[in-house]
Amino acid sequence: MARCEVCGNDYRMTFEVHAQGNVHVFDCFQCAIHRMAPICEHCRTQIIGQGVEADGHFYCCAHCARAEGKVGIVDHV
Repeated sequence: MARCEVCGNDYRMTFEVHAQGNVHVFDCFQCAIHRMAPICEHCRTQIIGQGVEADGHFYCCAHCARAEGKVGIVDHV
């Protein structure tokens, strides 16, 4: 068994996420999201969907990107 790096749970069904040369171990998607999801630089929510990247900054939506002064960002919803 392996131990979740977020909550410390020792669980037989943990899983690994390989990202940017690192291996992370989690016991659930909630812990994986907590550790891996980027944070919106405007409203501070975790970005679980596609989000928006502008000039190297991450936002959860076009509204937040525009609120931070980014131009030309459009939601296609």
